[in-house]
Amino acid sequence: MKEERYFYVPNADRNNELPPEETTHALRVLRLQNGDDMFLMDGRGNFYHAEVSLATHKKCLYHIKETLPQEKTWRGHIHLAIAPTKHIDRMEWLAEKATEVGFDEITFLHCAFSERKALRTDRIEKIVISAAKQSRKPWIPVVNELESFKTFIQQPREGRKFIAHCYEEIEKKDFFDDLMNGPNERITVLVGPEGDFSIDEVKFAMAQGYESVSLGRSRLRTETAGLIAVTMAQISLR
Repeated sequence: MKEERYFYVPNADRNNELPPEETTHALRVLRLQNGDDMFLMDGRGNFYHAEVSLATHKKCLYHIKETLPQEKTWRGHIHLAIAPTKHIDRMEWLAEKATEVGFDEITFLHCAFSERKALRTDRIEKIVISAAKQSRKPWIPVVNELESFKTFIQQPREGRKFIAHCYEEIEKKDFFDDLMNGPNERITVLVGPEGDFSIDEVKFAMAQGYESVSLGRSRLRTETAGLIAVTMAQISLR
């Protein structure tokens, strides 16, 4: 039995041709031919059982045989806002693993103690799409551009908002315990850089309605903290 092949095709139901990158993979790597079965995903909650209708050296056309609407394995909306690390491969790892776990949106923050002031979100998007295909996730997380901490904090957001930090002098709740005991539909959680948020940033976020939380007793690296936060939120929304 052949393994099911999944391809990311935005608006798949309104197209009949694989995008260029997916075409290359389908024709040059998998060597699909006319009549071969494949599965498409639109990143908005639908899979499509399709068949190759025309395979040339540059094009791969398809027709849809069946639409397969999917349900998320979690409720609501999970938004991770995180300061990117100096070594971008750690953020790429986080994006991949968080997508496998399941979340909805990621924003990168420039904070007072940030080591990185720029990153290529197009590369992060490719990693997210690849992870979604590999883990059969019908929703593609939104990847937002890098923005300043203050700008992000001042934007209105629905649902509960949290800032995770390590300052002992600021009272904080356990993130997971609080999620499991409270009503949650939309969750935004902030994770700082290796040097943490500045204490002024934490206080500013709290003044804007963000809840002060801890991710546990262990001292975590930024990418680990981000993945733990997503996992905790995911479990609470099942």
